[in-house]
Amino acid sequence: KDIEYIRSYYYNMDEIIRFSSSVGKFVGYTEFGVKNAERFNKDPSILAVRNAQKETYCKNHVDNA
Repeated sequence: KDIEYIRSYYYNMDEIIRFSSSVGKFVGYTEFGVKNAERFNKDPSILAVRNAQKETYCKNHVDNA
């Protein structure tokens, strides 16, 4: 089963940054988002938490369906 965990951050209804488990890192969509994506992607603990959330949130719900 192909499952993707996406976590997006918005400001004034504009997406500024997104984590996608299929990419495995943060991607910024604004100048502010790009700067923060670079900072988040340098921290292995932040990436590990986001990747673990795919297991926590997605796989538990898909297996029960």
